[in-house]
Amino acid sequence: MSSAFETWTRKSAQALPDLPLMDLLFCPQTLHRANFDPNKIQTSKLLSIKKGGCAEDCAYCSQSARNGSKLSASKLIEVERVLAEASKAKAGGATRFCMGAAWREPKDRDMDALVAMVEGVRGMGMETCMTLGMLDDNQVFRLRDAGLDNYNHYIDASERYYSEVITTRTLADRINTLNRVKDAGIKVCSGGILGMGEKDHDRIDMLLSLANLNPAPDSVPINMLMPNQSTRLTSCVC
Repeated sequence: MSSAFETWTRKSAQALPDLPLMDLLFCPQTLHRANFDPNKIQTSKLLSIKKGGCAEDCAYCSQSARNGSKLSASKLIEVERVLAEASKAKAGGATRFCMGAAWREPKDRDMDALVAMVEGVRGMGMETCMTLGMLDDNQVFRLRDAGLDNYNHYIDASERYYSEVITTRTLADRINTLNRVKDAGIKVCSGGILGMGEKDHDRIDMLLSLANLNPAPDSVPINMLMPNQSTRLTSCVC
């Protein structure tokens, strides 16, 4: 296997899905067991802290104001409510609490509340995670100084296929935020979505974009599209 800091090529990346199935299962299991307790999982809780009205046009997302969704936009919820939900999550066994907002990026007026959320959840002894869209340097530093552990920011698709899914931003916009986050010392959680009509080589290219970040993301979640009638992607192309 290549090391985490070795540049991946299309040839080396393609070699992985070309492996026989049982070898493909064995390879990640070997890496996992070498680095983690194989019988232990982390329990996380996700809370939507602001719903609907997002200015982005992501074809898969019912939170977008451009997709004809009937989901009405809400304001950022109160810090006290977030902390109450985090307390419930901890009591239920969660050790990581993630907070997600439906918008292109936070406004400066939102930052005091977001910082208070991070500080409050950290004060409970829980690991913190946020997904807030694109961030500038000042916003990243404020979240880091508040104690944010992880930032979730999907790249969604390959560069070639990106405009078929999203036109209000580019892959480079996402990479720029990821670079800011990791340079500030916050752990990166970034992945993509399958089943949006992309080709196999698009999936490889998406993974190459993630693998060649330096350092590579700490977590790489891969989702399968969940079709929604209130979006432009009403069926999964698997």
